[in-house]
Amino acid sequence: MNKLLIAAALACAALPALAQKSPPTLLNTSGALFGIRESVEGIDLSPDGSRVVYLAPGPGRATDVYVADLTGGAPKLVMQSGGQAEHLDWCRFAGNQRLVCHLYGYAETAAVPIAFSRLLAVDTDGKNIKPLGLQSTGYDERLRQNDGEILDWLPDEDGAVLMTRDYIPDARSDTKIRNTANGLGIDRIDVTTMRSTVVEIAARAVSYFTSDGRGHVRMKAFQAARGVNSQLGGVISFNYRQPGSTDWLPFSTWDQDNEGSAPIAVDAESNSAYVLKKLQGRIALYRVKLDGSMATELVYKNDKVDVDGVVQLGRSQRVIGVSYAEEKRHNIYFDPEYSALAAGLGKAIPNLPLIDFVAVSASNNQVLVFASSDSDPGRYYVFDKAKHSLNEIMLARPTLEQTTLASVKAITYPAADGTQIPAYLTLPPGKESSKGLPAVVLPHGGPSARDEWGFDWLAQFLAHEGYAVLQPNYRGSTGFGDAWLKDNGFRSWRTSIGDVTAAGHWLVSQGIADPNKLAIVGWSYGGYAALQSGVTEPGLFKAIVAIAPVTDLALVKLEATAYTNSNLVANEVGSGPHIVEGSPLQNVDAIKAPVLMFHGDKDLNVDVEQSQKMDARLRGAGKSSQLVVYEGLTHSLGDSNARAQMLDKIAAFLKANTGQ
Repeated sequence: MNKLLIAAALACAALPALAQKSPPTLLNTSGALFGIRESVEGIDLSPDGSRVVYLAPGPGRATDVYVADLTGGAPKLVMQSGGQAEHLDWCRFAGNQRLVCHLYGYAETAAVPIAFSRLLAVDTDGKNIKPLGLQSTGYDERLRQNDGEILDWLPDEDGAVLMTRDYIPDARSDTKIRNTANGLGIDRIDVTTMRSTVVEIAARAVSYFTSDGRGHVRMKAFQAARGVNSQLGGVISFNYRQPGSTDWLPFSTWDQDNEGSAPIAVDAESNSAYVLKKLQGRIALYRVKLDGSMATELVYKNDKVDVDGVVQLGRSQRVIGVSYAEEKRHNIYFDPEYSALAAGLGKAIPNLPLIDFVAVSASNNQVLVFASSDSDPGRYYVFDKAKHSLNEIMLARPTLEQTTLASVKAITYPAADGTQIPAYLTLPPGKESSKGLPAVVLPHGGPSARDEWGFDWLAQFLAHEGYAVLQPNYRGSTGFGDAWLKDNGFRSWRTSIGDVTAAGHWLVSQGIADPNKLAIVGWSYGGYAALQSGVTEPGLFKAIVAIAPVTDLALVKLEATAYTNSNLVANEVGSGPHIVEGSPLQNVDAIKAPVLMFHGDKDLNVDVEQSQKMDARLRGAGKSSQLVVYEGLTHSLGDSNARAQMLDKIAAFLKANTGQ
């Protein structure tokens, strides 16, 4: 294998790179350069290893699906989504000539706005589009929000899948010819003929199923509470099956606080489940036998951070490793072949240390690889084992290919109580040793999330504009164990926000930032953190930018009452004095810095009302506030033009208020 990989390093140009469609024309600004969406998303490799399918941005919020032959030639357009009420977000090969694509969107109902998703099958030439979910009869008893998910890609069957389907009973009572099936079931579907066979009878209480990647359903989960109003409970219960049995046996439970055991994959070869479970306050990976013994072994633990998942590959989704992030993301491979391949690729492309195996052909000969770094948005390669060749085929962001991007450095800084907070520092290219720079603290969203080392288009844009950027993994971030998570960033907001403001103080104390040119920018919870930092330390930041921010904790709970996760949201936010004290909307009088906000009016994560009320309250108090609302956009603002405009407005706002 080592010799083979050395040969691969020497054969990087063995085949021509695929022609990539030029991105839609935007204004010639820095915002347009960084705001355009990735040119390759949701990519997959055909079973015969000869073609790839991928999504690319069309004009504005539109998305195009292309199939490209790896031997060269122009990619062929398969289909498009307009991006108004619906968006395509991935396509995969169900066979060499047939694709399955996932469509999601936003719909207004009589009660509340909801997100929906649909699965479509389509030929690789764009013909014969068929919905995979069950279709409404016009008499459905309830709304079909999501029509189902692909459970198993059936690697031994070309063009067939196992799919969960949402069965909805007929509401009519005046006929005996009516569908009475209700809940989540599993069907085997030929995605070309659309013939289907029932594999699991629908059950209303089931939340989801898990297969072993070889067509056998091995686990199911229940989350619905026993109470009224169909509210989701905070505990998920799991059952499993022994090989060849139809009987379900109890396996484990997992709750909202990550207590218990959460099975995340089933391995057919060892007849076991890979399970996430806490060990000494951090999540570790275990393997549990599914033979009735429940014999359990520790697979991997890390003394610094949580294990956050397994690495799976191929149509069978075979588990080949475990993944976690310390300062950088690490994949530890159990499979010796892929362990050696990863090591060899690391030598062949040393400047791109973040390497992921995306897909593999049915023969296991061609491997689709994605490699990136902090200053490279990423490149796609196909490694051919038989030919000993590594061929770069596409760029994630070709528009940035000629742009000098910044390096990212992992650092720690002290919080007010002396705790060392991990963070990432990005300095403007060419100004790595400069002092007294304009600077931005950029807290991540979530708060149940964390930042990682790698390419970040928003941080890179700010660095390109001349700002030092610090991204703190404040306490309340996930991935660092229970002690770091605290009670989460809402109930423990004082700790989280204190860590964020400490990031600003550190930039100044180190001489990196000019105290009169210090700003804060955040998205979602990061937007909340930006605004609340303006409440707790009014003189620290000279400008505040909040994208899709939470502004009022009571409003968060109120807006969730019409949805089935209302109880979960209420528990996450909590009750008590922090609801008022920790809400920027209730404390606008303390804010001194000018505020700029952005929000999509179809945001189902954080309602646009949060920004609208904040803007009105700030203006009413005589404060400087601007709000830009994007019609038809959701939480991610997935529109290249809107993102470009937003970045340009942010640049002008920061420049005007930090004295640049």
